[in-house]
Amino acid sequence: MAAATTRAAAQSLLGLGSRRSAPLPVATHRRRAVRMASSAPQLSATVAVPGAGSAGPVRVVAAPGLPEADFRKAVDSALFRKWLENLQTEKGVLAYGKLNLREILIQGVDMFGERVGFLKFKADIVDEETKAKIPGIVFARGPAVAVLILLESKGQTYAVLTEQARVPIGKFVLELPAGMLDDEKGDFVGTAVREVEEETGIKLNLEDMVDLTALLDPATGCRMFPSPGGCNEEIGLFLYRGHVDAETIKALQGKETGLRDHGELIKLRVVPYDQLWRSTADAKALSAIALYEMAKKEGILPSSPRGSLANL
Repeated sequence: MAAATTRAAAQSLLGLGSRRSAPLPVATHRRRAVRMASSAPQLSATVAVPGAGSAGPVRVVAAPGLPEADFRKAVDSALFRKWLENLQTEKGVLAYGKLNLREILIQGVDMFGERVGFLKFKADIVDEETKAKIPGIVFARGPAVAVLILLESKGQTYAVLTEQARVPIGKFVLELPAGMLDDEKGDFVGTAVREVEEETGIKLNLEDMVDLTALLDPATGCRMFPSPGGCNEEIGLFLYRGHVDAETIKALQGKETGLRDHGELIKLRVVPYDQLWRSTADAKALSAIALYEMAKKEGILPSSPRGSLANL
């Protein structure tokens, strides 16, 4: 019975991978854990990672207690597959042949409905020259967007921020309107417009958006990495500029927004732009200010319509 269950699990995972184009070869099996308090077998799989060293396919194992369904979804998730692809890019950590990926430990999975939202794992990567381990703890959450909204009113420029509780830091914080990409299409600008409407009630047009991160050198990937030492999040930063009347600024200040059924308890804050850099510790906002100001200084900021906001 156990053998049949094992074969079924392996065939199911392989079947999931085979429906995508150019899937990474994955094989799953169970291995009896050594000296574990529980007699339950340890879940494992193998993934083919070109450039991972001469040891062949890399073994992926589940931390004790991780449900089999979560482990299988993690190995087949877009977050995990994208990370494996990044290892092999021109600037990937395995591209120079000095580092060797030996094993990956899947530690935790958070599901957003039917898809993997957050993924926590540890990669065992060794420098073959010194035999030292490279820090390899990964919190994978994937791509996201943020928008710097600048509104001119009576000769003054204002920035629109959100204020909400952020449990990881234990505080309320002022931030740019932002959100995660919820699919694999990579539609950064579409997500930016949608997130702004959900978090602020402001409806923006796609053609009014300026991609600030697109102004970076292509070698950077044209994205901002807020914490690459522990998280794979890559953010596309956008700019919107518009004209509004004083009543609109007043209506936005303190407005309660957000998807309440998703736990978003958001209040809007409108801050004079010249005070923005001192008003927030949000890396997205500070990065957007830097890109915006440098682009203006070098004369490379694309022109964009400065329309009025009719829908709030």
